[in-house]
Amino acid sequence: MKAVFLGTPSFAVPSLDAVLAECELAAVVTRPDRPRGRGLRVEPAAVAVAAHQYALDIWKPESLRDPGFLAELRRLAADLLIVVAYGRLIPRAALDLARLGGINLHPSLLPRYRGAAPIPRAIAAGERETGVTVLYLSDKMDAGDIILQRAVPVSSRDTTATLEPRLAREGAALLAEAVRLLDAGTAPRHPQDHSKASFAPKLSREEALIRWSASAVRIVDLVRALDPWPVAYTIRDGEPLKVWRASAIPNERCGASGAGGERFPPGTVVAAGGQDPPFVVAAGDGCVAIHEVQPASGRRMASAAYLLGHPLATGTVLGQDATGRQERMLK
Repeated sequence: MKAVFLGTPSFAVPSLDAVLAECELAAVVTRPDRPRGRGLRVEPAAVAVAAHQYALDIWKPESLRDPGFLAELRRLAADLLIVVAYGRLIPRAALDLARLGGINLHPSLLPRYRGAAPIPRAIAAGERETGVTVLYLSDKMDAGDIILQRAVPVSSRDTTATLEPRLAREGAALLAEAVRLLDAGTAPRHPQDHSKASFAPKLSREEALIRWSASAVRIVDLVRALDPWPVAYTIRDGEPLKVWRASAIPNERCGASGAGGERFPPGTVVAAGGQDPPFVVAAGDGCVAIHEVQPASGRRMASAAYLLGHPLATGTVLGQDATGRQERMLK
């Protein structure tokens, strides 16, 4: 079988490795080189780097609708387009140029979490199971018939940074199996139940501001979901304080009430050094123990180390700017 692989980030690299063992890759299509990292140096995508190491033909079109790209794709006469995290919808004009159309690897158990950010959205929702799906490409995003699925557990300690490479490996193995089935002419088609679809839109920096009025569990799930980007944060003395790692403490154990038994307002620091855990903040329900933070223009560090250099009084309310206004509520 002759195939064309379309992918961009590091998530797609294990899939590139896997399909190389199953079929002839006539070309690899990836996004054009872009400025990356703090220095904004123009660098190739991870898939381009891997494809170069394999001495594969690499294409970097600005648009998959470009007549020149479509002409080159037609010339290849590929049997199949294999898409993994390419970053754009594949137009019908391209799909029609492959004998078997196209297939896609998506990191969720479709029809749940269709869209650009299924991994962090699943973690933020507190899911304890997600998975990978190989599906036929259609004209609608992540809505094609399913070929294969595999469930993957999500632990309470998983972050996007830890779950993503695991899903990439599981997905690569499943994709290789799907390619074998297609080559043999035995690949199944299971239509999705569109009434059960949910969506996972792209993350934004605005979502990273912690709303302390939420439950402790929800806040911790947000922290896990936004590692490594954009990283959850709160406001201390008008400056952002990133929160990299946290855990939830239930009401009966968090001590988030005053002498009269009244609850401290959400965002109130109820412990700040000298105990374990050293940094505890009241939430809307329960408390959040903060284990790793990163101050503005500083490095990531344990909260105990942070408090040594940045003492914090109990009773301080986080999520306030320099004039004392409460954190803005995100819609």
